[in-house]
Amino acid sequence: RIYHALERCLHGLDRNISSNWKAGFCLNRWSLEELVSRDPQSFLILIEKILLKTKEVQEMCQYDLLVPLALMFYSSALQIPFFPPESILLKNAYSIYHNLLTWPVPYCDICKDLLTFITDELKAPGISFQRLVRAEQGLTTKNLQNKTITVLLLNSSEVSNNFISVAEKMSGKCEPVRDSHVTLIKHMYQAAFGVKYNLNDIQSALESKTANELLDIFSNGSDALEISAAMKDIAKARENVVTKLEEIRERFGLSKADCNRTAKLQTIPLPVANCYSYHWDQDNFDVLQEVLLKECEVPDTVVLPLHHKSNEEEEDVEEEDDVIENERDSVLSTISLTSNDYMKSFVSNLSDYMDSGYVEDGDESSSETMGTSEQKEEKQNTVGKKLTKKLSKLFKSRNSLTAKADPKYSLNYSYSNLCKGTSMSGSLPLRRAESLGCTEIKSKPPMKSRRSNSLPQHAGYKCQHGRTSQQNTSFKRRPYLSFEDDCKTMTLRVVVFGTDKILGKIARAYSKLRLKESKTPFLTKYFRMQFFYIPLHQNSLGSSVQVTNTPTDDQQRASVQMDFGSHEPTEKDSTNNIARYIGMLDSWYERNILDLQTLPTTLLCQEPSKPENSSAERLPERLPIMGDLILYYCRNATHPVLIQLYQAELTLAGGEKRSEVFVYSLELGQSAATRAIKASGPGCKRLGIDGDREAVPLALQIAYCKATVSRRSQWNNVEKNCTSINLSKACKKYDELEFNTEYLHLSMTEVVKRQNSKSKKSYNQQINISQIKIDKVQIIGINNTTFAVCLDQDEKNVIQSVTRCEVSVCYKPEDRIPQKLSKHTSTKKYQHPSKSCSLLCLPIVTFSGALS
Repeated sequence: RIYHALERCLHGLDRNISSNWKAGFCLNRWSLEELVSRDPQSFLILIEKILLKTKEVQEMCQYDLLVPLALMFYSSALQIPFFPPESILLKNAYSIYHNLLTWPVPYCDICKDLLTFITDELKAPGISFQRLVRAEQGLTTKNLQNKTITVLLLNSSEVSNNFISVAEKMSGKCEPVRDSHVTLIKHMYQAAFGVKYNLNDIQSALESKTANELLDIFSNGSDALEISAAMKDIAKARENVVTKLEEIRERFGLSKADCNRTAKLQTIPLPVANCYSYHWDQDNFDVLQEVLLKECEVPDTVVLPLHHKSNEEEEDVEEEDDVIENERDSVLSTISLTSNDYMKSFVSNLSDYMDSGYVEDGDESSSETMGTSEQKEEKQNTVGKKLTKKLSKLFKSRNSLTAKADPKYSLNYSYSNLCKGTSMSGSLPLRRAESLGCTEIKSKPPMKSRRSNSLPQHAGYKCQHGRTSQQNTSFKRRPYLSFEDDCKTMTLRVVVFGTDKILGKIARAYSKLRLKESKTPFLTKYFRMQFFYIPLHQNSLGSSVQVTNTPTDDQQRASVQMDFGSHEPTEKDSTNNIARYIGMLDSWYERNILDLQTLPTTLLCQEPSKPENSSAERLPERLPIMGDLILYYCRNATHPVLIQLYQAELTLAGGEKRSEVFVYSLELGQSAATRAIKASGPGCKRLGIDGDREAVPLALQIAYCKATVSRRSQWNNVEKNCTSINLSKACKKYDELEFNTEYLHLSMTEVVKRQNSKSKKSYNQQINISQIKIDKVQIIGINNTTFAVCLDQDEKNVIQSVTRCEVSVCYKPEDRIPQKLSKHTSTKKYQHPSKSCSLLCLPIVTFSGALS
């Protein structure tokens, strides 16, 4: 039965074999653990079968099955009551996984983690179980301060009442500290001695002890395990564990050896982790500060600067933003929309290293790269600098007025500013003449001679390497919020539930958290943050509009293989395409997390039946299946998938500029307005919802960089009358996943012919939908045309009266990474910092990880 259940867990995981039937597959692993936990001896059988299957996978080079087998081995070895001394399973496992170190990433990384786990278990049996429970229950000693806190963020519009009840039950389960100490002490002796001592006698002896005595026993035993795990010799380490635990037993009189051999092995289940559940519907992580104040003794002197010092730092950030905006305005805002040379300046602007608009505050004026004397001089000269900047703004405003009055002067002026900015900062020469060795540009080169990558370009390239810069540029993903995590003792698990819309909220909250933490580190000072995403199914509403799709010759190839979200109807409330994207990268995530949507909610959230026998009275109360699956995900997933973030620079009708982040989709025009009407609730019936045939077309100027196989830019500048424009993350198939960057699919609903009538309502007679794969785009309303913008299908966050929208990936030049982060970057040893670019991403923790 165990072997059959193991085969069912692995069935359908091979990518070469497609299976349409997935209902119930997500419960195969849960059913296997339920079967094995009934008899402690079953763990040895399961581990033996897993190792035999791993050898077979190694011989057949079945990459898709290695991660599931490795995780099931870890889970089984973690919960096994006792490894007999004559057993060689751990040694065989070490040999097998050591041979798999030659496999590519991420498989070799998982094998490294398993080798560390096996080595610790050989030296100190049961130490991994002790560490996990100790951290999740918040059991700290003088020498061990590690904590793991789990926070469940629930949105009532995304999560059903059944899921909310399960989350509240998990957060309400707080095991007493005394019971946790008793459980871990029993586990220590069973993992080290097996059936030599009767656990019932040990528990009876421990129940008579005081709380201080229990803490003393627990602290001494934990220290003995940790000291043994740090030893190099396995035999001496194991002997040290036995000796120390015997001394503790004799000192406190816990139990005597069971001479009658009546003791039996007991399966000690993992207790429910301490959790917090919050109803969350904001684009920020303010609730996490409340968790920090509950779990940590944060002095008032640490909390106060978060509010008092922020004013001065906000002024510095605003000054930096003003400089950035002035640079952007000098090359973009002063260009006349009616100028024929507009496209030339726009291409030059998008190739500038400040294209993404995101400059980390800690990178521009990092205190780690400046001495204390320089900081004092800066403080003394702040008044003079502010006065200088005000005067410069005054002259720049006059120049901008002159530029707006004369389009030709505007183009030349912006072009000269671009050349000056790039030469002063040592940035990448974008001209063919400079790539041939000419360091000065005496005349404006023709349009055809300009070269720019389809990816964001940045400062730091040398002139003599201009010809080979496109081929030598390396792009590395990294989390948007990057700090040192090795020295932190507390881990914060943030678990979110919902569709792509909730993941967009997480991305925007993550972006705002970066801005706060770069000014005054608070959460990141104490926590190592991890984000877990559990998708939930949401039924779609409405029906798609039937239109004719006649792509042009240039767009025909791009529209043959559509993106997984491009053919979705715009009226759909929300999708789970990001979860499917993660599932393509991690098959075990798809099996255990994504496929939960194939089962009814009532089954997953059903209360477990209580045991009938009286011997199970002391067993802890069990959670519903959904609760067990959530804890399994949080405990076994350790490798993040980095989801690319995109930035939208928006200009409103009043001149206000906003910078927003999205992770999956951006909707513009009719599709965004429809979501805003639906968000009005009952008022949507009174307002009415028009389809694409009844919608009023928008006159838009669209400039986009088309993605090509050669990675060379193909800029296009068109003017179209569109009802809506949608941008969504590309890559539907596993083979289409790009290594360097994430492209976007641009879907334009163009009105080819409109029927105007005086007696009846006008309608769009012919509509054409074109789809193009791009990496940058700018959309401008012609003749003061305004439109609505919706990010990540969030109908409560629709931005109205937008006149211009610029979209690109969030990235950052490698040479501007803080020194504390550059110490851990893997590219510095083989790539010059000026020739690499970091793509800023949202880390979602999965089982195997990918694209890191």
